[in-house]
This record gives sequence, structure tokens and C-alpha cells, in this order.
Amino acid sequence: MAKLETFVALRYLRPRRGRGLLSLTSGISVAGIALGVGALIAVIAVMTGFDTHLKEKILGTNAHLVVLSYRGTIEDPRRVMKVAGETKDVVAAAPFIITQGLLKTDMGNQGVVIRGVDPALEGKVTILPSSIVQGDWKALSLKGYVAVGKVLAQRMGLMLGDPVTLVTTEGRITPMGLIPRFGSFRVGAIFDTGMYEFDANLVLLSIQDARRLLGWQKGVTGVEMKLRDIYKAKEVGREITARLGYPYYARDWMTMNRNLFSALKLEKVTMFLILTLIIIVAAFNIVSTLSMMVMEKKREIGILKAMGCTTGMITRIFLLQGVIMGTVGTLLGTCLGLGISLLLKKYHFIQLPSDVYYVTTLPVKIVPRDVMIIAASALIITLVSTVYPARQAGRLDPVDALRFEG
Repeated sequence: MAKLETFVALRYLRPRRGRGLLSLTSGISVAGIALGVGALIAVIAVMTGFDTHLKEKILGTNAHLVVLSYRGTIEDPRRVMKVAGETKDVVAAAPFIITQGLLKTDMGNQGVVIRGVDPALEGKVTILPSSIVQGDWKALSLKGYVAVGKVLAQRMGLMLGDPVTLVTTEGRITPMGLIPRFGSFRVGAIFDTGMYEFDANLVLLSIQDARRLLGWQKGVTGVEMKLRDIYKAKEVGREITARLGYPYYARDWMTMNRNLFSALKLEKVTMFLILTLIIIVAAFNIVSTLSMMVMEKKREIGILKAMGCTTGMITRIFLLQGVIMGTVGTLLGTCLGLGISLLLKKYHFIQLPSDVYYVTTLPVKIVPRDVMIIAASALIITLVSTVYPARQAGRLDPVDALRFEG
């Protein structure tokens, strides 16, 4: 009997003379599902790409875990690094100093983030040393040299060897009042991390130069660490601070970027729900198409029932029609969505302003699980939408149908 139900369902879907309206409606329903599924796959791939790209960039230029002190500075960073080295999940650790300041050149002034690093250890924790596009990272080991971001260098007209002046917000008290500290440096390297905020506002120098600039004799702002498993950052931070005791505390990458990643996750869910409405609208078209088909096929349904077809068989015939339409639309939409995603990934034909977004092109990442969830959701929606017209067809009384048509 299953073969009979499939045969009749396919026969009803086949375009025939005099059924132009139904064929057009069926085509529109399939196209609607295909567009909805395709748009959903492409948008989710872009949103996933954004999430992954930002995570890679942020975790590349920032540490997975940072240990700080409630007193403002860590006077004995070696102790912190020793404890970190004894923790099995920590790959590497490096001290750093960070402060706000002003970069002064002949072109003008620019507010910047001044970050003191250990040139020998920084490459084990972040990608900053490998992001150098001009000059040499080793220049930071020399006294009086800094590395600036590519965007900052372009904005301020800086080239290798150019003199710059750094002014810090931490000043010294004199009889004249509070006087900011400043130091003269030369550009030893230019880096390009691909993150606009870093490339436009970050200035790197050695920890020794940072201490001289701030007037510190010793100490650092904190110790940054790279972990084997980034998702264990919270528990590793608790373990290290428990061993160190007061006044130390830890901040992990999820806490430091919580708002950004929460917003991305919310946008992804919101876009999924909004674009699912396209599939739901197409499903309503399937309901109307099958309802019209039931009205048109009353006589044939009556004949099938008179020949011995049960209510369940008639119901399954129309369910099969809806499933076939939904499956075809889902397959076409999946191909469309994957095609658009692959084109965006390969050719990058949509450009984004770097001063507004973190990236210059749309990043794309296709996750098979997301594609399967979207396809399954589309099939479930179309299946549910066919239940009502299929049950109406199954409940049709053959006597009434034949008398009406007669």
C-alpha cells in the first residue's frame, strides 16, 4: 500500500493541464522554503564566522588569563610566574605593564594604550611578535624603541626610525602641581594584528622602558597566561589565585569580553528566529496549496475511498505531498545557502569599513551541525503544516464527495 500512496502523491504533484494555479502555488511554496533555508544557512555561517574570527583575534592579541593585584601593581611577578608554571593547564606566562597615554608626533597628538611587554616571553603568550609587518620585534629589546600599530602609523605619518614622544596619565607631584611623565622614543617596528582597535590605539615597548616612563623602580601591572584549554580559564584562575592568596585575583578572556560574545550569541539566535519566519510563511503556502488540492480532488478522494483506501492512507498521501515539497525546498535551500557561503568565503566580495567593524570582509564558517539543525527545522515545520489539510482529506466522506461532484 505504501507504493500506492507514494504513486498517488507524486501524481498529484505532477504538473497537468488545467492545474496551472496549483502548480504555480506549489512552486512558490517550494521556492519560499528554499529561500528561507538558504538565507538562514548563509546568515548563520556569517554570524558563526564573526564569532570564531573575533575569538581567534582577541585570544591572539590578548592572553587567555590575566593575574592582577588589588594593590594596583605586582611587586614580585616571578612568584606569580612560578606558580603559573607549576599549573598543568598553563602553557606560558609573561609579565606586562599597561597604562593610558598620549602619543605626540610632528603630525599631532593621539590618545593611545601603552603596553610594556617582555620581548623574550611575549611571543609565547600572544601573536604580537608574529604580527610585525615592518621592522623587527627584537628592536623592543633595545632601549628607547617602540612598536606601533599599522593604522596608528598611517594616521600619524610614522615610519621606521621616526621619533615619537609618549606622555602618561600618571604624573609626578612638584611645587608647580601634577606634571605628566614623558619619554622620547623611536619607532622600531610596525605591527598589523587585523584588529582595528589594537592597530589604531596600541603602542608596545619593553617593560624596562615602561618602568622608566612611569617612574617605577620595579613591579608590573599583571601576568598574562596562555592555556591549553581556553574553556578552563575560570577554574585555572581560581586555582592560581588560591595558591597565591590575597591580594591577587584573576580575569579570564570570557569575563573580559563577555559583552561582545554575549551580543554575538544573541544576534545569532535572533537572526535564526527572524529568518525562520520566512520558512513558516512558506509553510502556510503549503497549507493553502494542499487545502486547494483537497478541494479539487474531492471526487478522486471519494473514488479512492470507495475502492478501499482507508482514512490513514488518504491522510498519508497528502502528508507525503507536503513532505516532498518541504524536502525539495530544503535541499534546494541548503545548496543555495552553502553556495552563497562558499562564494563569500572565497571571493570576499562584500567589504566592510575597518573603522566600524573588527574585520574588513565578511568572515564565513560553515558548521555542519548548524546546517543540519536548519534543515531539520525546515522539514519539521513543513511536516507540521501538512497535518491539517491531510487530516481534512482523510476525514472526507466518499458518499458526500461523489454526490457533491456528481
